[in-house]
Amino acid sequence: MNDTSQAVTPPVWRGSFILSSGKRQAQVRDTRPTAENHGALDAKTFVAVEADALFDEINHAQTRMGQSVLYRTIARPATDVALLQSKQEALRELESNPELLAALEKYIKRMALDEASLYYLLYGEFAGGLTTDDPRDKTGKERLEFGGYGYRQFIDGTGFVVDMVDQAEALPTPDSAYLRTLIQALRDFAQTRTYSLMHGPVYVSDGKFLTQEEKPRLPIPRFRPSVFKWPFISFFVIFMAGLLFFFENTLSELGASYIGYGVLILLVPIIPIILQAVSASDRDSVIYPLQKLFRQSEDLARAMEALGMVDELLSLRKHARSIPGDAVLPEIYMNERHTLVASAARNPLLARSRPDYVPNDITLDNNKRLLIVTGPNSGGKTAYCKTVVQIQLLAQAGAYVPATQARVVPAEHIFYQVPDPGQLEEGMGRFAHELKQTREIFFNSSARSLVILDELAEGTTFEEKMTLSEYVLKGFYELGATTLLVTHNHELCERLQKDAIGDYLQVEFTGEHPTHRLIPGVSRISHADRIASAIGFSKEDVASHLASLQENGD
Repeated sequence: MNDTSQAVTPPVWRGSFILSSGKRQAQVRDTRPTAENHGALDAKTFVAVEADALFDEINHAQTRMGQSVLYRTIARPATDVALLQSKQEALRELESNPELLAALEKYIKRMALDEASLYYLLYGEFAGGLTTDDPRDKTGKERLEFGGYGYRQFIDGTGFVVDMVDQAEALPTPDSAYLRTLIQALRDFAQTRTYSLMHGPVYVSDGKFLTQEEKPRLPIPRFRPSVFKWPFISFFVIFMAGLLFFFENTLSELGASYIGYGVLILLVPIIPIILQAVSASDRDSVIYPLQKLFRQSEDLARAMEALGMVDELLSLRKHARSIPGDAVLPEIYMNERHTLVASAARNPLLARSRPDYVPNDITLDNNKRLLIVTGPNSGGKTAYCKTVVQIQLLAQAGAYVPATQARVVPAEHIFYQVPDPGQLEEGMGRFAHELKQTREIFFNSSARSLVILDELAEGTTFEEKMTLSEYVLKGFYELGATTLLVTHNHELCERLQKDAIGDYLQVEFTGEHPTHRLIPGVSRISHADRIASAIGFSKEDVASHLASLQENGD
């Protein structure tokens, strides 16, 4: 895609447009990262941080395009500070301008009602016949195979686009540059050739399609999206009337006037056959070629993207208002190092469903770029790390975050390494497999990376684990990447503390129970017995089971 942004407008368009130019319709989650194709978030990290669930949580978009745009925003986080700042400016305008907000909500609601008709036109296949099938089969799954010749889909699909532009003309002009650019993109589509063809009329000349402005003065055929070709029907009626007149007046003396009615009876059944043949010709020579032309139109793709991006903004605002407690737009700024600082941050997946969720402060900046989190299992360490990454993703979506205050430098790369014994490569043990993962993360990280490591150097001896973990963490520290390590290894912390490297948080407990709050310090307890007892696998449980087996054996 060509970059259409100018000095006077904010960056808006990202990568290629979502609207598919091929025969397959783009799905909402098509931008999910893969091993070969990803942005700041790789495929493994995407799964580890529950990005799919984060999308489901914040998704209030009403249009399919809006959902696709929002999913891409989470799956492929933006790193452009100017883009994120302009997006936040648009969200603030929606809060301060009720008239604009109401107009956009009404507009998106109306577009959502008929949006599918455009996709039926762009990606439908038309089997012929005089009926039109329901686009959903008996299972409720949407399909794009229809009876008929595509006339209904052509009328409805082009009608949706014309209505989309007409309604955009009536919208108030926003003050924020981001929103103004989107609304203008919808309005500007009216000046394109694609819009003229969709608005109609369409003329066909030598296999080419001409708009009203391009049509020469000489009469040429006009495409009429209907199986009932009135010029043909009118001609046929006149012809039959003339034929009857001929037989009535010329052959009446011979007593053969009834022949005219016989000819009429024979010819009438031919009409549907002729009409279907003409309609099949329309489908193959007009509708399918126009369908391809519309799919490949960058102008249409941009207009639909603008529609989705407006819907995305409304979705982000609705999500923020659905969260109990504070939700703020973080300060986004550029720096040579990644930064994430947030006060009273709550987990985005739990902030709405669990209003009593215990908040934690997050401080990851140039002075605190290596953070080691210790404590027993089920104390909140992993939840804290996921909160960090999910808030980072929301910030890089230009969205509100569940916190009282936040400031963020966008991360160029986000990595989350978790133990993955089920995905061992052939001929490679667990230790080598995990060390290879850590190596890939290290060599792809920079000072603007966010790295989460859930334990290090598992699957080897304690001494080797200590040595490897120490030099790996010191390497990340020197690299400048923001690095979080979750570990039970307090001895490693003591080694690093001797060199004054790192900051340390531990799980807070009240008696035997975690509060899920993290406090400064290094935990030297594991609470393994408590967890084993909770799941029925304590030392006593094992002994009791063996005793019962012995009794039954006796």
